[in-house]
Amino acid sequence: MPGTMNAADDSAELQEILAIQVNPELLELALTHRSFAYENGGIPTNERLEFLGDSILGQAVTVMLYREHPNLDEGDLAKRRASLVSSVALADVARGIGLGKYIRLGRGETLTGGREKASILADTVEALIGAVYLDLGGDAATAFVLRLVDPLLADPDRFGAAMDPKTSLQELAARRGAGVPVYTVTESGPDHAKVFVATVTVGTLVSAHGEGTSKKHAEMAAALEAWTLLSVGR
Repeated sequence: MPGTMNAADDSAELQEILAIQVNPELLELALTHRSFAYENGGIPTNERLEFLGDSILGQAVTVMLYREHPNLDEGDLAKRRASLVSSVALADVARGIGLGKYIRLGRGETLTGGREKASILADTVEALIGAVYLDLGGDAATAFVLRLVDPLLADPDRFGAAMDPKTSLQELAARRGAGVPVYTVTESGPDHAKVFVATVTVGTLVSAHGEGTSKKHAEMAAALEAWTLLSVGR
């Protein structure tokens, strides 16, 4: 069944995509969203691995930027790091490797498009990083992180957009003579777990959506998606 790791061939397929061999039990845990755990008797979730992976991600990216950009000051380094470890960037990475297909989600979350939600995708990437660290150690985890973020670094335009999606979209819209992007945001869910969905429209050229755990993150996700669509053929 798509989205579960019960079949050995699913596990092998994902590990081939990730280009790394991880303990299958840790891999399954890294892919287990709380919605799936709740519907299956309260089994462990990927949230602890996510917590660990977030730290490993930040350290790996920080060291890489420090070493590769000796002429950048602290402020510029911080901006670049923030863009690479943001939920928007991690979700983009996840979509690039088709990760949503493998996440273990509950039925309700699946029906509401959970496999494409930026927050779920980003959290799962962090959990995978944590699993790699526990199974293979720090060096392997660092190499894994750098391989994941490499597509962003290899595309200077997209990296710049990921650093500041709303400004990048506004600048691109101006160059296209489309006017100022217009955002609308809706929210749903209880106070402790709100989900925000943003829609951005750029004249008659493009309309895109983004989701996040805050209005800001949702608008950033929508802006990056719109920038991507508008950039095709630039």
